[in-house]
Amino acid sequence: MSIATPTRAETREGSDAELHPYGRPAGGWRRRLFRVIFESDTRAGKLFDEVLIGLILASLAVVVLDSIASIHAKYGRLFTVLEWSFTLLFTVEYIARLVCVQRPMRYARSVFGVIDLVAVLPTYLAILVPGLHALIDVRMLRLLRVFRIFKLSAYIAEYGALGRALYESRRKIFVFLSFVMIVVLIMGTLMYVVEGPQNGFHNIPTGVYWAITTMTTVGFGDITPKTDLGRFIASIMMLLGWGTLAVPTGIVSAEFTAQKLRPRTRHCLACGSDGHSMSDRFCRDCGAALPPTTTAR
Repeated sequence: MSIATPTRAETREGSDAELHPYGRPAGGWRRRLFRVIFESDTRAGKLFDEVLIGLILASLAVVVLDSIASIHAKYGRLFTVLEWSFTLLFTVEYIARLVCVQRPMRYARSVFGVIDLVAVLPTYLAILVPGLHALIDVRMLRLLRVFRIFKLSAYIAEYGALGRALYESRRKIFVFLSFVMIVVLIMGTLMYVVEGPQNGFHNIPTGVYWAITTMTTVGFGDITPKTDLGRFIASIMMLLGWGTLAVPTGIVSAEFTAQKLRPRTRHCLACGSDGHSMSDRFCRDCGAALPPTTTAR
């Protein structure tokens, strides 16, 4: 009994499909459709993505304009027709994405797949629940594809650096937010005691709301202290807000500076191999244990 071995063409097609997370078709119309939809390095693919972003922006403009009563009164029927046209186009596009990949469920469960689905659902669900029509603005998330179209990979790296800085500063930020919550709770309670319901501070949550708007220097003015002691407390809150707002910026900036000084790669002392990532524990060339921290040569 002989075991069939794959041919060179079959092996090449299989490895080519594995290069894409959703599975690249081997050939035929699905492969051509895949190149247009998922590969923006081709002329047709870039044109497709640019047209898609134009349609997304146009559909968002329709939703925004339709929310204005005076414009809706004149062009409401036109906006309805346009919205359904956009929804049908996006539905066809979503189905095409599922059809032209070898792993449609992997695409459907991916971030972009979920966004693409949620972008078309509100229009259909609005038939049953009219209030959901406003959720069509979720299509704005699909504009994230602009990073793939215009090859802004350098900006994605910078976003990663920002994410790492925020993650490394999470404990400091948590302590800072805890301090802010304690301050606004104490000051809001104090203002409730000092001013009372007769001056608009009907309860402690209202006092906390006032403390938050005052500390963040927003100051809506809907609730203001009337007594001299209340105004003195408000003055302290304003000055405290100035100093408080500078703390998160300093925390994240310090972490950015620490990342620049932190080594990016590691050096194996046993064989002299360079380029190991900071998460590697052993040398990829000789297998020796890497030192805890070293600077790249």
